[in-house]
Amino acid sequence: MNRADVLVVGGGIAGLSLAGRLAPHMQVVVLEGESAPGYHASGRSVAFGHYGLGNEPVRDLTALSMTELAAHGSVHPALHIAHAEEIAALDALEDVHRHYACDYTRAGPEEARALMPALKAEACAAALIDHASLKLDTHAMLQACIAVLREHNGKLVTGARVSAIARDGSGWRVQTAAGDFAAPILVNAAGAWADAIARMAGVTPIGIEPRRRTVISFAAPEGEDVSHWPFTKTVGEGFYLLPEGRGALLASSMDQTPSEPCDAAAEELDIAIAADRVEQATTLPIRRIAHSWAGLRSFAPDELPVIGEAAGAPGFYWVAGQGGAGFQTAPALSRIAAATVLGHAFPEDAAAKGLSFATFSPARLGV
Repeated sequence: MNRADVLVVGGGIAGLSLAGRLAPHMQVVVLEGESAPGYHASGRSVAFGHYGLGNEPVRDLTALSMTELAAHGSVHPALHIAHAEEIAALDALEDVHRHYACDYTRAGPEEARALMPALKAEACAAALIDHASLKLDTHAMLQACIAVLREHNGKLVTGARVSAIARDGSGWRVQTAAGDFAAPILVNAAGAWADAIARMAGVTPIGIEPRRRTVISFAAPEGEDVSHWPFTKTVGEGFYLLPEGRGALLASSMDQTPSEPCDAAAEELDIAIAADRVEQATTLPIRRIAHSWAGLRSFAPDELPVIGEAAGAPGFYWVAGQGGAGFQTAPALSRIAAATVLGHAFPEDAAAKGLSFATFSPARLGV
């Protein structure tokens, strides 16, 4: 039996960022079912730090995370585009950027096309340019968390798919393909599988809904260096597009199809929809899809992260439901989660934004 102070189930950004916060205080073991960390949602994320995503508490978490994110990201402009009938949505997005004192510019269609030359005239009636958004290095973020964990003698165990969970006195015993582990504290950071892990432990599920998101990769126009092109996103239904190096582009129709927990794969229809939306709004001819993939983004019923101890299950903590904002909120959310597990005060900067333990507690969901 391998014993620790804390077992964290899930080696994505949620579990690893929390493990990094806890490691200086406790003996932490992270259990990852796959052969490498960040295999599922974290390893398939097009992580870009911006304010056009999520509800107000998620945007607050983003704002609280930006300083730390800068260590693993590069400043890259975000161009939010709107049709004439979407101006009200663009106005609301401008209010958000003003609220967070962002470095942004409201732009007309000509300015938008100067920044994004492939944009068709009819695709943009108005735009907003966020000059300080961040293109995040997800691999670097995961590895930084692992480095902190190991520096404090914590462990990341891969190939540790969980098969059973039971009470072990006042703590928890977890059976995995890599052996048995026990600890007083068990953190459920299992992403799309969070409810399944809860059921194994006899804990009431919170209603996590995995949603599939598809991304395609294709070549940029021949001879064109697109590395300076902005992250381009419609304010309503549509697509996002961003450069991947000098000669390739990534795009998504921002699909969010409900799914069972699984090793998600891109489906032909979703690939076709993403390509079509890009071609409808730009002059880019997508002659061949170089690569496509899908990942599962996990949401609680109210689309807020769930952080806190489960009712009636002492020592069982939820860290789940980050939706599509896992990387860009990880620095702040891991501080909140660590304070929860350690019994520390709620972070003052987060409290100043009106957030609290109750904001994210599973109790709000009636469980």
